[in-house]
Amino acid sequence: MVRRMGGWRLGAGVVLRGGEKSLTLGMGWRFLVVVGFRREYLSNEKDTWRWALDHSAGYTVRSAYHLLTSQDRPQVDGADALVWHIHVPLKVFIFAWRLLKNCLPLRQNLVHYGILPATVAGCLLGCDALESSQHLFIYCDYYGSLWSRVRSWLGASGPDPLLVSEHFFQFTHSAGRVRARRSLLQLVWLLCAWIIWNDRNQRLFTNIGSSIDQLLDKVKRRSLCWLKASNIVFVFGYDLWWSRPLDCLGLA
Repeated sequence: MVRRMGGWRLGAGVVLRGGEKSLTLGMGWRFLVVVGFRREYLSNEKDTWRWALDHSAGYTVRSAYHLLTSQDRPQVDGADALVWHIHVPLKVFIFAWRLLKNCLPLRQNLVHYGILPATVAGCLLGCDALESSQHLFIYCDYYGSLWSRVRSWLGASGPDPLLVSEHFFQFTHSAGRVRARRSLLQLVWLLCAWIIWNDRNQRLFTNIGSSIDQLLDKVKRRSLCWLKASNIVFVFGYDLWWSRPLDCLGLA
């Protein structure tokens, strides 16, 4: 949702200017939450969130605006700067942010916090390895094979770095310096990770999963749907997208 006020356009991904300074709200709201809000843990009452800048008046638009425009622009580099994409649904953006911060309820994390016993920390696919973010999304014998299939579909190539954030960054920039191609690979990486996570949960809770061919089909179909949903002139159908996606976007 975008709100216009006094000539300013406020919303994720747009620039808010205060005097000589500017801040992209797509990233600035995260700074706002981290700096402005504090959680108070009370012994005899319900825990509450409090606006740290003004305990008496609480949160106001004026105080938030002042906080954002009075700070130096935060530097967001690497994979963190790639999480937001205009064609990607909000729920996927939130998922990707949690993935990069290692905040997903993976078995390794649940064991670490004492929620699960260490005896059930292994990968659901029987890989004889801990279910960590690096394993599930990159090195799992099953889900890891999806990346090579997707690269083949896109005509891209590259290694699989050790960390999820490095994998995201490398995959996106394997398209070279053409901005539109990087944008496509960025979208596809976010979608692949989202599909892997959903299939993992499907296996966990229903004991039903998809084959790698089916997962690849989901990547192709949903990426086309995401692009067509916000681009009324995107007229290409499934047949050409299935075989030559870069031709559909004029990027071949």
